[in-house]
Amino acid sequence: MKKALIAVFVPVALLSVIGYYCFLWFVIMLPPAEKENHFSELPVIDKGDSTFTCGNSWSRKNMDGLYDVFTCGGPYERGVTIGKLTKKLIYKQEKAFLDQINNMVPSQPYLEFLNYVLSIYNRKLDSYIDTEYLQEINGISQSASDEFDYVGSKYQRMVNYHAAHDIGHMAQMYHLVGCTSFGAWGSKTPDSSLIIGRNFDFYAGDEFAKQKIVAFYKPDSGNCFMMITWAGMCGAVSGMNDKGLTITINAAKSYIPEQVGSPVSIVARHILQYASDIDEALLIAKSYRTFVSETFLIGSAKDNSAAIIEKTPYMTALLKPEKNDFIICTNHFQSKEFSWNDLNQKDLRESPSLYRYIRMQQLIKASGPIDATAAAKILRDQKGIDGKDIGVGNEKAVNQLIAHHSVIFEPGKQLVWVSTSPFQLGAYVCYDLNKVFASRLIPGKGSYMRPELMIPADSFVTNGGYHAFVHYKYLRDEMRSALRNKGSQLPDPAALIASNPQFYLVYELAGDYYKMLGNKDAAAAEYKKALQKEIPWTTDARTIENRLRDCR
Repeated sequence: MKKALIAVFVPVALLSVIGYYCFLWFVIMLPPAEKENHFSELPVIDKGDSTFTCGNSWSRKNMDGLYDVFTCGGPYERGVTIGKLTKKLIYKQEKAFLDQINNMVPSQPYLEFLNYVLSIYNRKLDSYIDTEYLQEINGISQSASDEFDYVGSKYQRMVNYHAAHDIGHMAQMYHLVGCTSFGAWGSKTPDSSLIIGRNFDFYAGDEFAKQKIVAFYKPDSGNCFMMITWAGMCGAVSGMNDKGLTITINAAKSYIPEQVGSPVSIVARHILQYASDIDEALLIAKSYRTFVSETFLIGSAKDNSAAIIEKTPYMTALLKPEKNDFIICTNHFQSKEFSWNDLNQKDLRESPSLYRYIRMQQLIKASGPIDATAAAKILRDQKGIDGKDIGVGNEKAVNQLIAHHSVIFEPGKQLVWVSTSPFQLGAYVCYDLNKVFASRLIPGKGSYMRPELMIPADSFVTNGGYHAFVHYKYLRDEMRSALRNKGSQLPDPAALIASNPQFYLVYELAGDYYKMLGNKDAAAAEYKKALQKEIPWTTDARTIENRLRDCR
């Protein structure tokens, strides 16, 4: 009997060990070999006044709470020095991101399962990223924390995080990604020159958006450029180069992909670093196979216009306005190549993208000549179509109060306005790229900024509206906690409703609360009120309708 057990156990144990190491070999990414490892020995020097240097790179926290980072040289040097200069921020960003994932998926076994699945799914992700950017990511990863090694190796985590925007497509039920951008020129601007505005509504929790980085790159190849980003990220989501080309990315409806491809932020980074006009941007976009669908709003000082590159994993199309001196990009396709697509048509019917597009049309057409101040006013708009009050924080609004950042570009003048916290409500501070890239020397604090062009904070902050919104979010989270814990707390539904009375969600949560307590009549009354409001997603409306039927 003992020999029989040994005869069975030993082969099984051996196969298990072999299987485990095969799994590790299968999914673990190895960083590219680096010849210039001496960069890892570069010290970080505190220059005082929140300014630090590392090699030829520098960083400082400016008076408006943004982190300005300048880097130059080759890819590994850029990565190492940026990593060292932003080490504390890398930790905060990674912790905030993982905390948000834990909040969204509170089941630890399911989280471990998801991590396992994503490890297998993303196992070839690095083969779809240019070697230059892998070297930069490898340099950054040297400064990542040991605390999160349970997720994966530092290098592998940093690579995978570059697909977070793309994974947001796959987790569509969480509505993580939904941005708005526009371009205007000709008759729509005071001097006929191009202006671009965008809200980057990628939500990974309030903490994730607190440490915004304005990064300036002077690489050893390609264009000098800037981008608004966060620690650990070398891909681009919003940026402009010294040729006057801008890029912003907006998610489009995607099927769950069959296989991995290039992260869209890497495609955007390549365009930013190596393109100087719309045609060159299109050629670069065509050269990539992405694994989700995406729209890229390209602004070009050389063309003095803007266009949208629409891309699926299999095709790429270019959309240029034929009549208007403006273009709008939300989260659906508009080109003749893709607009007819069944998935796109479904998205037009069921998501808030078309609603926001129509509202943007109204705002642009109603505006006089659009300068930076007028662009900020458009990007801060919280109303629905025809100025309807749809509740604060509604995804149908241009300003959903979830933006990681908002930015305005004037490419022909090399000027960039970046929003300060909270969201796009704080002041927009102005950077002059001509001054930033004038030399590699550390400029005097604020010398590359244009304080006379700063756009003041939104009145929503100064008149108490933002404080009321924060109170609403507190009551909302309190109610959600009570629902999760089956009434261990007894919040006041009336107080929640009073905090944001035009928003459908307060009535839905109140209905859920009464339903949990067994008061179906009161629940039905609240669900009916919710259905009379503007609900961004038809899936949410159907959910409320189903709960109303249950009450009946």
